[in-house]
Amino acid sequence: MAEDPAPDRSRQVLMSDRADADAYGDLPVGQLVAEHHQEELRQRYYGLLQELRVLLPGVQVLTAFLLALPFAIGFGQLDDLGREFYGVALWASIMATISFVTPTVFHRIGGRHLRAERLIWGIRTTRAGLVFLALALVSAATVVTRFVFEPPVSFLFVASMMVAMAGFWVLIPVRASRRHDRRPPPGR
Repeated sequence: MAEDPAPDRSRQVLMSDRADADAYGDLPVGQLVAEHHQEELRQRYYGLLQELRVLLPGVQVLTAFLLALPFAIGFGQLDDLGREFYGVALWASIMATISFVTPTVFHRIGGRHLRAERLIWGIRTTRAGLVFLALALVSAATVVTRFVFEPPVSFLFVASMMVAMAGFWVLIPVRASRRHDRRPPPGR
């Protein structure tokens, strides 16, 4: 019985597609030219929008809770420092929401021929949104933990959050990126 050659052909197509993706995937966004890399820019931008579809609902829920908090009965028991942390948390969550919505606005309002610029600014505003989100989470957690726990427990709680965010959101991605950058290109 003869083997079906289709699996080999599909493997060749996949390997070819992977090589093309690697060829463009390693280029910084600023080096992608809209006329030549239109599909790559489109895929990266839609990928960014997909990521934001995951982030945005969580930030919106956080903002909604923070907006409703002053109407809660226990809010009046916060001290001045607690209210200041609350103000920072509210401001930062609104700024995170604005930052995460910005790439979608670029997509709808920005010129279609400015794909690389939209992607660059979309990445920048998303990174800014992550900084604002981190600030909102730390500030909101500080308000709650100061209200519920003794100062040492509150400090450890918030400090562990900050370490986790720094590790998972910054150190691990940067380290992985550096490791990837040191690898030789495929086929060499």
